[in-house]
Amino acid sequence: MAAGIPLTIKLLIQDQANGCSPMANAAVHVWHCDQQGRYSLYSQGAESENYLRGVQAAGTDGIVTFDSIFPACYSGRWPHVHFEVYRSYEQSVSNLRQVSLDRDMVFSDDGGVHELGTIGGNLSGGLNVQLAVPVMA
Repeated sequence: MAAGIPLTIKLLIQDQANGCSPMANAAVHVWHCDQQGRYSLYSQGAESENYLRGVQAAGTDGIVTFDSIFPACYSGRWPHVHFEVYRSYEQSVSNLRQVSLDRDMVFSDDGGVHELGTIGGNLSGGLNVQLAVPVMA
């Protein structure tokens, strides 16, 4: 994997059913492609690699932060970062038992407006992206 432009991903996980209060301890999975548009564990030439993927629990403030690199823009797709939020790790583990990469579905098109983070920083010092994520209970 080649080095890329640094990217800090900061997500505020919110409990929409409770007035968008911070959702502490939510399990957040994040993944995206590399500088060549390949996904580790999935794309040809990267099937045996495991990079640009992470999981962590939100703090009491509902925030998770991942240090990564800016993803490539591959054919037909704007640069993007995938994420999934689970109320707890137990829910995530249960769901993981029921899926595989071969059966994973592609996000449906909701216009993307709710999935776009605010990006800042610069190319020499690194980029960062922030997004509030309301979650339905």
